[in-house]
Amino acid sequence: MKKIIFPILFALCLMSVSVSAQEFNFTVTINTNQVGGTDQRVYEALKESMVNFMNNRIWTNIKFEPQERIEGSLVLVVKSHEGNGIAGEMNVALRRPVYKSNYNTPLLNLVDSDISFQYIESQPLDFNESSFMSNLTSILGFYAYYCLGVYFDTYGMNGGEEFFHMADQIVTAAQVATEGGWKAFDGYRNRYWLLDCFTNPAYSQIHKFMYEYHRLGLDVMGNGKVDEGRAAITKSLDYVKALYNSKPNLYFIQILNDTKRDEWKNVYSEGAQQEKTKAVNILREIDPSHSEEYEQILTARPKF
Repeated sequence: MKKIIFPILFALCLMSVSVSAQEFNFTVTINTNQVGGTDQRVYEALKESMVNFMNNRIWTNIKFEPQERIEGSLVLVVKSHEGNGIAGEMNVALRRPVYKSNYNTPLLNLVDSDISFQYIESQPLDFNESSFMSNLTSILGFYAYYCLGVYFDTYGMNGGEEFFHMADQIVTAAQVATEGGWKAFDGYRNRYWLLDCFTNPAYSQIHKFMYEYHRLGLDVMGNGKVDEGRAAITKSLDYVKALYNSKPNLYFIQILNDTKRDEWKNVYSEGAQQEKTKAVNILREIDPSHSEEYEQILTARPKF
C-alpha cells in the first residue's frame, strides 16, 4: 500500500522548508503514428529530455520521500514534424493516493491541442519561470506548476495558491510567444483559461470543491468512514452545480467531468437512495451529454 502522511506533507508545504527532493514521477509517451517514417532517434531524445525536465528538476522546497512523489503522465501525439518544428496535442493526467487505501484518484485528465515547438536533438531545455525561453519548456513548466497547484489544493483550502502563482508567471511571460495556447483570444480551451479557473476569484468554489471532495470526502472514505466521506462529496458537488449554473461552459467543469465521471459512478454505487438521487440530479445537470451513464450508479459495484 502506498503510504503518505497527509498532515505532515501539507504542513511542509505551508512552512516552505529548506530540504528538497524531486516532486514528480511522471511517465512520458510520444506517439508518432501520424508521422510515420520519421527518424525515431529525435523522439527518443525528446522523450528523455521531457522525463528529465519533469522528474529531475526541483520545483518546490518541500521534501518528498520516494513513495510520496506525485504521479502522472504526459502523452504527446505528434501530428506534424517539419524541420525542427513539432506540432500536435498532449494529454496531461495527474493522480494522487487516497488516504489508507490502494486507490489513486484522478485529479486531471485533459488534452492540450495547442502544442507546437522547435526541438533539436539533445538540445538543453533551458527554463525560467519569468522569461519565455522556448515554447516547449514553458508548456512543461506550466503543467508542472499547474499540477502542483491542483495536487495541493486537494490537501488544504487554497493549498495550491503558491504554485498557481508560478504558473501565472509563465503565462504572463509567454504573452510574447508566437505559438498558440497562451492568450485569452486564442480560444476558450487553452492554458490561459485553464489557469484562470483557479486564479479568478469568481471561481473560488473550485478550490472549495477540490479540498472538500478529496480531503473531507475520499480521504475520509479511505479511513473507513464511508458514509461521512460520501456526504462530504455530495456537499462538494453543490459548488460545481453553482458554478455550472453561473457559467456552464467553464473550461474546468468540462475537464472535471472527463476526469471524474467513472469515479462518481463508483462513489455512489452504494449509499442512501436520497443521496444517490441528489447526486444523480447534479451530475446530469453538469454533465448533460452523459446523463444516461449515471443510471449505472444504481447497479455498479464499488472498486475501493
